[in-house]
Amino acid sequence: MDRHDRELLQLAADGELLYHKGTWGDPAGYRWRGADGTEAGVVPPWEADHLDALADRGLISIERRLGPFDCRVTTTGAGRSALSVQAA
Repeated sequence: MDRHDRELLQLAADGELLYHKGTWGDPAGYRWRGADGTEAGVVPPWEADHLDALADRGLISIERRLGPFDCRVTTTGAGRSALSVQAA
């Protein structure tokens, strides 16, 4: 895992990311989370590609939610373990 992946993993751990499911006419994808908990901008495609890779590796997950709302992006147990190993 490189420094960039660790930074994105830490952002997920800190609750700084959302996932928009593509409802209400906006395209699906990752969003930055603002201080008030709502969307604060679109994550650039090159960052989204890294986040998809982290999800594929089981290090982050997208909250399962019914309805049109944005879903939280969180770290999994494996992701938290990877962060603690990197910090040591």
